[in-house]
Amino acid sequence: MSSNHHDDLTARTEAIRSGKTTAVDRMQTLLARIEESNPDLNAYHESFAGESIARAEQIDAAIAAGEDPGPLAGAAIAIKDNICTRLGRTTCSSRMLEHYQSPFDATVVERIEAAGGIVVGKTNLDEFAMGSSSEHCAWGPVRNPRDRERVPGGSSGGSAAAVVADLADAALGSDTGGSIRQPAAFCGCVGFKPTYGRISRWGLVAFGSSLDQIGPLTHSVRDAALMYSVMAGVDHRDSTSAEVKVDDPLSSVDEGANGLRIGVAREYLSERTSPEITRLVQQKIEKLKAEGASIVELDLPLTDHGISTYYVIAPAEASSNLARYDGIRYGHRAESVPGESLEDLYARTRSEGFGPEVQRRIMLGTYVLSAGYYDAYYKRALQVRRLIKNEFDQAFSQCDVLLGPTTPTTAFRIGEEMDPLSMYLNDVYTVNANIAGICAISVPISGDDSSAGALPVGLHLQAQAFNEPMLFRAASAVEAGNQA
Repeated sequence: MSSNHHDDLTARTEAIRSGKTTAVDRMQTLLARIEESNPDLNAYHESFAGESIARAEQIDAAIAAGEDPGPLAGAAIAIKDNICTRLGRTTCSSRMLEHYQSPFDATVVERIEAAGGIVVGKTNLDEFAMGSSSEHCAWGPVRNPRDRERVPGGSSGGSAAAVVADLADAALGSDTGGSIRQPAAFCGCVGFKPTYGRISRWGLVAFGSSLDQIGPLTHSVRDAALMYSVMAGVDHRDSTSAEVKVDDPLSSVDEGANGLRIGVAREYLSERTSPEITRLVQQKIEKLKAEGASIVELDLPLTDHGISTYYVIAPAEASSNLARYDGIRYGHRAESVPGESLEDLYARTRSEGFGPEVQRRIMLGTYVLSAGYYDAYYKRALQVRRLIKNEFDQAFSQCDVLLGPTTPTTAFRIGEEMDPLSMYLNDVYTVNANIAGICAISVPISGDDSSAGALPVGLHLQAQAFNEPMLFRAASAVEAGNQA
């Protein structure tokens, strides 16, 4: 169980259900905390005080009437601001969508509310989810609750910060190349990316449509499994949603490490990873071995090709997805100038509406899709993608899960890593899970045993597509070892 078990979702919803506390009390405490801490952290773009209290009252009334509001009864859930909600605005942390109000809720939001969860607010992110630090946000950088001078990771940094600062019971993020798992590692919480097609993307503002997935950031592995079980399953509004049966991850989550085959790739413990992170990961491997897991050493030589493959495919998809923001249909529109052509208006609108990182990726994507370069870059990236997927299939014929660090370093200082390339390399261990469409999770492993003031470190686990129960079981064994 997680060390902050008193914080976890299961315990909180249990307390509300049993009448130990009420949803309204919990919500008032939380909203007071947000009001006090958020100005400093900038985790939330907006919170929904009135609506949250009204929803909490409904849940308390249902419980009083002897009804079960659902597995998330009264839980406060923060939503990354690139996931559509009827409440408030959906801005993607961009000037382009500063005033956009969605007329509908994303499928995941509907499912959370149907399970008794309460949407408490929208969290800040790197603009249009493009970044690894949550510094590229139109409303200023998000700060890491463990050290305010440092980044919380990105792009789901606001969601990770909200969970770790206890300004939400759980939060939703989106993960295109590591954007849930990397901030979970930097802030010290659990971050889970499901198999592609497992959780509906309907209502997620598209960045890289063949890579994006929605997943939870939580205090514990069990909470992540609970959030997953509420959201997973087919959705006919999402054409990429998979019609594969969802097995209950909670039934096997506590089975422990005994008998697990854990794959460790040599490429995951290379010299690019900081020695302290490598030491903590190796310590964890020894512990799992002592608990009865077998360690399988393997090679994943394509690990290093993931970043270059990703930075062709993701910008290509982004450039076509972001073409719709032209200032005509919706979003920001530049002031028109007499006699100006439509093309000039488009150009000025997009220059004003998009920040530098988004512009950089649109340019890159448009370039790799252009007539002379399509075969050289985009088509080749898709071929490498297939090879990466085959490499994982081969690995999973020898082991149940793959284990390594989530990130090569701990959280860096705000403003420190401004050159794009070093920023992109943060995702070296996480992008391949998106490229191959498999499931992955980051679990914090430092804290209890490391020196005071040390920054959080995340351990990364990956499992075969649709094998989430195995992934949660392994993650739970890692987490249990943190307390032992």
